[in-house]
Amino acid sequence: MKPRRFALLASAAALSAALVTGGYMTHEFPSFTSPAHAAEAASPSGAPAGFGDLVSKVKPAVISVRVKIDEDSRTTPLIRNDDSDDQMQGMPFQQFERQFGFRGGPDGMPKRHETITGEGSGFFISPDGYAVTNNHVVDHTKSVQVTTDDGTVYTAKVVGTDKKTDLALIKVEGAKTDFTYVKFADKPARVGDWVVAVGNPFGLGGTVTAGIVSARGRDIGSGPYDDYVQIDAPINKGNSGGPAFDTSGNVIGVNTAIYSPSGGSVGIGFDIPAATAKLVIAQLKDKGSVTRGWLGVQVQPVTPDIADSMGLKQARGALVDSPQEGSPAAKAGITAGDVITAVNGDEIKDSRSLARTISMMAPGTSVKLDVLHKGEAKTMTLSLAEMPNDTQKVASNDQSSQSEGRPYLGVRVAPAAEVEGSGQKGVVVTSVDPDGPAADRGVRTGDVILDVAGKAVSTSGDVRDALKQASESGRKTVLMRVKSADAAARFVAVPIAKG
Repeated sequence: MKPRRFALLASAAALSAALVTGGYMTHEFPSFTSPAHAAEAASPSGAPAGFGDLVSKVKPAVISVRVKIDEDSRTTPLIRNDDSDDQMQGMPFQQFERQFGFRGGPDGMPKRHETITGEGSGFFISPDGYAVTNNHVVDHTKSVQVTTDDGTVYTAKVVGTDKKTDLALIKVEGAKTDFTYVKFADKPARVGDWVVAVGNPFGLGGTVTAGIVSARGRDIGSGPYDDYVQIDAPINKGNSGGPAFDTSGNVIGVNTAIYSPSGGSVGIGFDIPAATAKLVIAQLKDKGSVTRGWLGVQVQPVTPDIADSMGLKQARGALVDSPQEGSPAAKAGITAGDVITAVNGDEIKDSRSLARTISMMAPGTSVKLDVLHKGEAKTMTLSLAEMPNDTQKVASNDQSSQSEGRPYLGVRVAPAAEVEGSGQKGVVVTSVDPDGPAADRGVRTGDVILDVAGKAVSTSGDVRDALKQASESGRKTVLMRVKSADAAARFVAVPIAKG
């Protein structure tokens, strides 16, 4: 299977060549009095007879966004192409060179400083000219122009951007206050609902496509708060930042990315949900930036193996790898190995669910966490802080070995205190059986095992005892907390093998 390719949807042009661009909170979204709406025309079967009435109402609120980008200052890639790790690195023209084979200027001379012209989409959310688009459309722009549906061109300024959700707020400069605008939907779209996308694909302007909501809650690995709505209404490069409407004319999502082996639409597009956009844009309008609540834990999903090793009935919740020193979580008594199962009574399905939930709350918010702490269900109350700024070999013959009838991991260990550079806690993995269960779960030589089955270990005997107790209690897997040299501590569920 080929690696997936996710492309952002803005379009850019430079040197006469077409380029593809790479392109929470408690505030209430500003209420506006008369957004564009359209009554749904339905056939006797309940399906829309057509989208003409809807489009005539909402299309004037959709704009084309044209930007000029200083090529020297641009740091985000022109294309996000998951075909190789290399294409996720480098500056925009390095991306372009790999894509089109371009190398420098004529006769191989070095490239001159250039300004890239890019195009995306957006939509008005107020009559005085505030409009939503994607961050990757306006990131590092020198100037912004918007073109309305009637062909009028306006100069706009960037009010604020949020890279984590890829959203931006811009505002048309000038005194005009009667722009047609739309509002975000109050309810999430359901899978199977009709959706109409309007935007500026390939710079053509004013293009309408229709389809259905294909899925919700998609995580495509683009950021920490991925929760995309998947639609099959065709969207292409240049649709970035444009709206996807329900049949009432409300915005259910902001078109952002496509899954595309070819670079064009294959019917799999991804939208930032209206609920996320509504909250982020409200903060951008209020203060030009976004602040998020911070719990201060490193977490991972509870896999079926981890659930089994902890005696949980379901693989649900967020497993705490470690609380950060001085964080709200640490102050409240949350420790490594705890499982956070709910926030304010709302179930937490996995680690990303926890991150999204906390990030949508303002710093200072008091929250109640349902936590499984050392096998006991507890409720902890704490106040969220503000998320910090982003810039911010002695071997042993002892081993947890394969012996007749005994549980084993397939590793040889030594006390960490006896191995230089390994710290004072835990046991160091000095060798790994490549065919053993630990190797299969990614345990490597040099890793430090801090605890096994919830118990701190400092010798190979501690490891054997913990394995024996887990096996005798009927566990098929054992949960270990492991620290690698190049990563933070993590939990690993390892099957218990028998010699």
